[in-house]
Amino acid sequence: MENNKSHILIVDDDDRIRGLLKDYLTENNYIVSTAENADQAKQKLQYIKFDIIILDVMMPGQNGYELTKDIKKQMEVPIILLTAKGEVENRIKGLELGADDYLGKPFEPKELLLRINNIIKKNLKIDTKSKHKVGEAEIDLNKMTINLNNKPRKMNNSEKKILIEMLAKPGITFSREKIGKISGISQERSIDVMITRLRQKLEIDPKNPKYLQTIRGSGYVLWIQ
Repeated sequence: MENNKSHILIVDDDDRIRGLLKDYLTENNYIVSTAENADQAKQKLQYIKFDIIILDVMMPGQNGYELTKDIKKQMEVPIILLTAKGEVENRIKGLELGADDYLGKPFEPKELLLRINNIIKKNLKIDTKSKHKVGEAEIDLNKMTINLNNKPRKMNNSEKKILIEMLAKPGITFSREKIGKISGISQERSIDVMITRLRQKLEIDPKNPKYLQTIRGSGYVLWIQ
């Protein structure tokens, strides 16, 4: 089974809304975690890398605006604000603090799903002209090189294709079937050989990989530090 699902955090003090959204988004192939206040959300953000946060504005304790401001200081993660306030100034305030979108309550779950899908797709695009760090290695997708310990090594087109996808989804397991479709390689043995070669270019100790790891029975995952 492939495990390329995006992970969503829902932060809302309303038990009913949290439950309904979790069930609906899970049915639509997302991994969903929940928090009922800002403190719970911050605890989960310390240990889990989320792809998007759905955040209620009106919560007891720290509200959604304040939490948005704190989160955006620490990390770049898309945030959709949920608010019962329809005034333009309140929506503008959220966007000024760094929120990526907003949705007024009450709303149709399908509309929220469409907004999530749009943001996820937009954020999955990797800039192939920029350099990317994986541990000590520097990846230049434009020049198709991986520089480790001041030794640049060339990557081939198949390696570039899979790196683009894995860099866009760090921490997500890619099955051999998925890697084969992305890279254009059909035989599992050839896929394993490609991963081994990538490790030799990315890892200080390829035999004990820290970043490009095997998930037994599932496939491979790329961690970024």
